[in-house]
Amino acid sequence: MPPTPRIGVLRPDYDVPVINERAVRAGAGILFLGGAIAFGLSLANDTTAPLQPFGMLFMIDMLLRVTAGDRWSPTLTLGRLVVYRQQPEWVGAPQKAFAWWLGFALALVACSSMGLLAAPLWLTLALCGLCLSLLFLETAFGICVGCALQRVLSKTSPQYCPGGTCTTN
Repeated sequence: MPPTPRIGVLRPDYDVPVINERAVRAGAGILFLGGAIAFGLSLANDTTAPLQPFGMLFMIDMLLRVTAGDRWSPTLTLGRLVVYRQQPEWVGAPQKAFAWWLGFALALVACSSMGLLAAPLWLTLALCGLCLSLLFLETAFGICVGCALQRVLSKTSPQYCPGGTCTTN
């Protein structure tokens, strides 16, 4: 029996590890909600203070997903609980891992801009706004920008994309 993959699960009908897209979208929605609240508070109060704890949570969550595995992500765990009664929609885990690395990189840059670099508020809000936009696209429309970028930048094409977008031009 093959070892359990770090990200996703092995299913007999699939060639690569897969993950439940419904749980991923729910997890993105949970992150989006927290981020939108922190973003609004930061904008209203003219300070990065509300974004700092959210940025750290976001960054740690993304890092856990890609290093320890998706089973250790608090937001994905909550997302799985939210959709546990729904039929899973299996999508390829490799492209989700690529997207999560992108999310981690954006969070690292945004958190660094708030802390180490002491960047102006507008720059931090722009970076966080970009992250929130990507989360919104995933949550509301099922559009995984990281997955699309992986298709362009990777040598191997993604498999089992949400809504069959891997095969759609």
